[in-house]
Amino acid sequence: MQGIYGGHLVAKHLKETEGIDTVFSLSGGHIDRIYDGFLEYGVRLIDVRHEQAAAMAAHAWSIFTGKPGVCIATAGPGFTNTLTGLVNAAMENAPLVLISGATAVRDWQKGALQEIEQAAMVKPFVKWAATCHDVRRVPEYISTAFRHAVSGRPGPVFLELPPDVLNVSAPENEIRPASKGGMTHMAGPDPASVARAAQMINQAQRPMLMAGSGIATDRAGALLSELLEKAHIPFCLANNGRGAVSDLHPLSMWDGGQMGLLAGMPQADLIIALGIRFNWLLMFGEGFPQACVIRADIDTSELSRNRSCDVGLAGDMEMTLKALLPLIEKADRSQWVADLKDSYLPLDAAEDEARKTPSDPIHPARLAHQVRQAVGDDAIYIMDGGDTAYFGLTAFKATQRANVLAASGGLLGCLGTGLPFALGAKAACPDKQVVVFNGDGSFGFNAMEFDTAKRHDLPFLCVVNNDQAWGMIKHGQEICYGNERLIGSELGVVHYEQVAAALGGHGEFVEKDEDIIPAVHRALESGKPACVNALTDPCVTSPATLLFSESLKME
Repeated sequence: MQGIYGGHLVAKHLKETEGIDTVFSLSGGHIDRIYDGFLEYGVRLIDVRHEQAAAMAAHAWSIFTGKPGVCIATAGPGFTNTLTGLVNAAMENAPLVLISGATAVRDWQKGALQEIEQAAMVKPFVKWAATCHDVRRVPEYISTAFRHAVSGRPGPVFLELPPDVLNVSAPENEIRPASKGGMTHMAGPDPASVARAAQMINQAQRPMLMAGSGIATDRAGALLSELLEKAHIPFCLANNGRGAVSDLHPLSMWDGGQMGLLAGMPQADLIIALGIRFNWLLMFGEGFPQACVIRADIDTSELSRNRSCDVGLAGDMEMTLKALLPLIEKADRSQWVADLKDSYLPLDAAEDEARKTPSDPIHPARLAHQVRQAVGDDAIYIMDGGDTAYFGLTAFKATQRANVLAASGGLLGCLGTGLPFALGAKAACPDKQVVVFNGDGSFGFNAMEFDTAKRHDLPFLCVVNNDQAWGMIKHGQEICYGNERLIGSELGVVHYEQVAAALGGHGEFVEKDEDIIPAVHRALESGKPACVNALTDPCVTSPATLLFSESLKME
């Protein structure tokens, strides 16, 4: 019986059993045999310029395909370089499978090249971590990794494969077969709790619904839309769930930007929270002390975290909505919706005016608005930065699930995600325009990924909101210490577009409002990875900076 190498088993199981045709990685001797297996089994390898980008791109790929993203790293520094992306995936509940090479087991504890305790180092951040020591069990271990990544609340997992496994072979009849691990199994909430929740919704005068990535994970957008329209409830979707019901829907509160949510919460008599956590972005659930709360989540420990719920619905969002919908009475809450919009739309008026009005220097909200006018709503918009993320989130509109995504705006606040997320999004959705709205500071983290995009024919547009500073930090220093005490926060005018051009892409430098749309059109028409570097007003401060600065005050 002919033998098969462990590295080839990795490729074979990924492609033929898990249905994974794309992997993000950076080469290294410890994982060469896996690469050779990719040639054998037709797995597309997108080799990046930094392992951090590989983890982040795999994260994005998981969002847009609905499958776990796979990142493969070589041992030692290759592994440690993935950790920022891995932790970001953990905070954002992304099903990411990190496979890492390792020092040969025969050399453990001898001081071998790149010998570190990888599995122990990563355990606090993953749902499951293991080392496979037997080539015959490689499929079983990969299947187990995928199973843990998608079960319950999704998250990253870690599998270590040393050369003693990857570079040895075993007869194929001795390989332990393994079934597909990346399969989800849905569970529904308690019927009595569903009945109580339905009664509360039917009786509420001023209900408001918010939902997060749980809606996207379970593909429950159509059911959610039916519930919202039947009960006539205003809503705000966030994270990967944004766009599961269009931002342009008349009941959506995104017409007021983030001000809609902040102004709406204190007025509601019922908050319905589906697959969304009450973290700092939602004031830990403290923004609606007057309201009753219904919370639904796949993780029962989340149901009363930070803010106790009146009714908790434990289960998948699809199953929860299917159970809830027949019990919801048709209602007309037009007056409540009108009153709500009357209360928050004036709060967004100044920013809305900035979006619609040319200015010199360019206002960042205007830059985002002009990009939207040039590209349209049928695109994937990815934000990377502090103030930049805020202005992008409020200007762009999601008409499909996850089409407006603040890659840097989650719990970790991880900068540098934009370009890697663009790689993953474009690899997953080659027919979509992918636009990164990037801060000038965060651009520098992974700028070399323009080379990756060029080599792998993954054209995207990166628009740099260039305020010549780490804007959120600079304005925070001004607020806290005064304008004369700025330190480490100013960058000056840098021609980032020349970086993209030097790496084989297309570059445009913009200083005037009237030049934004023509520059964007030329960038898109180039068919290359493109950068439009636009100088914007360095004095503009976003509400996000004010909130962030306030959160750091200790007295």
